[in-house]
Amino acid sequence: MLNRGADSAVQDGSYGFGGQNQATGRDDASGNRNNRRNFRGNRNAGNSRNQDQQSNDQGLYSDQMMVDAPPRNPRNNRGRWQRYLIIVVLTSPEGGYYTTRPAGDGEVFGKKGDFVTSPEISQVFGELVGIWTIAEWMAQGRKSSGVQLMEVGPGKGTLMDDMLRVSLPHLLFSPARRREVFDTILTTGVISQTFRNFKSFTSSIEAIYLVEASPTLREVQKQRLCGDATMEETEIGHTSTCKYFNVPVIWVEDIRLLPHDKSPFIIAHEFFDALPIHAFESVPPSPENQPPQSQDTIMTPTGPTKLHKPLKPANTPQWRELMVTLNPKAIDENLPNEPEFKLTHAKASTPSSLVIPEISPRYRALKSQPGSTIEISPESRIYASDFARRIGGASQPPRTKARNASTQPAAPAKRVPSGAALIMDYGTMDTIPVNSLRGIQHHRKVPPLSAPGQVDVSADVDFTALAEAALEGSEGVEVHGPVEQGDFLRTMGIAERMQQLLKHEKDEEKRKTLESGWQRLVEKGGGGMGKIYKFMAIVPENEGKRRPVGFGGGIEL
Repeated sequence: MLNRGADSAVQDGSYGFGGQNQATGRDDASGNRNNRRNFRGNRNAGNSRNQDQQSNDQGLYSDQMMVDAPPRNPRNNRGRWQRYLIIVVLTSPEGGYYTTRPAGDGEVFGKKGDFVTSPEISQVFGELVGIWTIAEWMAQGRKSSGVQLMEVGPGKGTLMDDMLRVSLPHLLFSPARRREVFDTILTTGVISQTFRNFKSFTSSIEAIYLVEASPTLREVQKQRLCGDATMEETEIGHTSTCKYFNVPVIWVEDIRLLPHDKSPFIIAHEFFDALPIHAFESVPPSPENQPPQSQDTIMTPTGPTKLHKPLKPANTPQWRELMVTLNPKAIDENLPNEPEFKLTHAKASTPSSLVIPEISPRYRALKSQPGSTIEISPESRIYASDFARRIGGASQPPRTKARNASTQPAAPAKRVPSGAALIMDYGTMDTIPVNSLRGIQHHRKVPPLSAPGQVDVSADVDFTALAEAALEGSEGVEVHGPVEQGDFLRTMGIAERMQQLLKHEKDEEKRKTLESGWQRLVEKGGGGMGKIYKFMAIVPENEGKRRPVGFGGGIEL
């Protein structure tokens, strides 16, 4: 079986341009406080809004590698491909990969689906994420109310279900005894019913929020988390009641619909890899890469737009966007095994190529090197910034300017920071992803632009960009990591927990499944997930007094 991040190399059917991940200078990425300070130093990096764009040369519009059905004949060079490839092929209500696939033969996750995720491999993964959440809640003073459990992109609900089942003692002991109890939890096999037996924590939970765009997956999550409880439609989405303890489970399609004035504990597992990306390549200032003389208009999704200042011929390298266009070999020549779409360079600047690569000095440093390619996910930055504002207490997004970023402070905190976000995904430790767009179908790598709506499409996560966006988003937060999944899980006690499970399991086949599952989660070679997958935490700033558990810190009781 294949996991989405199993191979960081360029996949068949990806961009078709050579190159490796572009190094941008190494920070200490071991999860220690020095790493946090390095990210802190980037707090004032610029940001930008996600913009649409259109190729001037073909009249084909593409943004964040996404495509929708054109309103006119697609072979007409003046027709437009509007909307985005990844958003449409994954979440369109008409033929989207996640939104319209039925149960059974249409399953996405697990053996019957196209790929497998860590929670589907071993229940211990979710149990340890649950322990991390409780440990962070305790370290912040064990708030007695207003706690929100949030998960973005919850899949089948397996991770949240395993978290909710984690059982911890009430810890109604002396401080010394509490530490002893917590330290022995992983080695005594106490984990069995997650949060629900830890009443001081569960009583603080106001609601469980799931950000989910797929009606099909929403129903799967409801059955897993709520059982026979009814689901009702609300103004912001849907609601039911958790089967483990009496708190509401609330579904929304947009995280912006959720309240901001609480203590959020946010889980994002293999969420950012499915968000849209832009890809750009730096091109030299040759005549064929120059705009027409005194060009004063540029194509946008709604047609030509007049520029405030005409584009002038450049004497330095410029960014060109990689656009999704029809593949003539498939459409006109009808050649077999050719994907219907392909990626090509825009022959002129697009709104995105003029703005998005300017939001960070990491990208600007590569512009002067023709041939450099980069991938940027503005939507990922938006989510990371949103997480930080919820945790840090900022009331609104920061206003930043790409070229004057050093003068733009982060949005100020309005309340006492609280909560945390744990981001788990595959991607680069400290480099900018390139050529990482991949497709997976039936546990096999396939061209990402083949069979839209039937192939899972994803790309590497830029963890440094997430950290930058979080620190720009709000005062009062700090970022730890990324650390490799194998290191995180071992620190959290996966080996000890698995020893207890194996000790009590007599069935030899089940023992083999348990053993192979946890080894796959932590191994860093072969088909293991321990190195490719990373963990990152966003927590309240604490002036260097502590580190989160799993990132160099211990249990605070």
